[in-house]
Amino acid sequence: MGTKNSKLRPEILEDLARETAFSEAELKAWYKGFRKDCPDGTLTIEGFQKIYGDFFPDGDVTGFSEHVFRTFDSNDNGLIDFREFITALAVTSRGTIQQKLRWAFNMYDLDGNGSITRQEMLEIVNAIYKMTGGQVNAPDDVTTPEQRVEQIFSQMDRNTDGTLSLSEFIQGARSDPSIVRMLKCDRSSVTAANIPTEDTS
Repeated sequence: MGTKNSKLRPEILEDLARETAFSEAELKAWYKGFRKDCPDGTLTIEGFQKIYGDFFPDGDVTGFSEHVFRTFDSNDNGLIDFREFITALAVTSRGTIQQKLRWAFNMYDLDGNGSITRQEMLEIVNAIYKMTGGQVNAPDDVTTPEQRVEQIFSQMDRNTDGTLSLSEFIQGARSDPSIVRMLKCDRSSVTAANIPTEDTS
């Protein structure tokens, strides 16, 4: 798919239909919208942040949108092309709970070493609080990002080693749906350009 193509080539369309949960008609519609918003065929971090800014006008979207962008940008080149966009969208919107949780885990695992530390979790939770102006889904006794992280770790960190493995993360989320609600930002399931974040419901 060259940046000048206004339509997906048939072989790419067929490949994406196999790889994602979208029909060819849906892929064509998504591609048309993507190219309208991103005429050169790629989405930059600045464009991504503008989308989040439109959706959360009263919050600071910088940190959270950077983390979501990093997770979408699978080849780590600083741009999101249509394949990266639609593949992430397929997981976050139509993937299995396992796929969604793995995707969310990858966002929280900032250094990509296969585990989430308290500091990594705190960075994301802080970013969510800043983006939503503190309006987050949390129990009444959890009022700060630090308290939220401690609550998540107390429920998920089964071996008490101070980090969350992928299996602990998935088991914790599956055994207590309230953790999933705590890990996500409800209004972030779809942005103004239909770009999802880590919707794990």
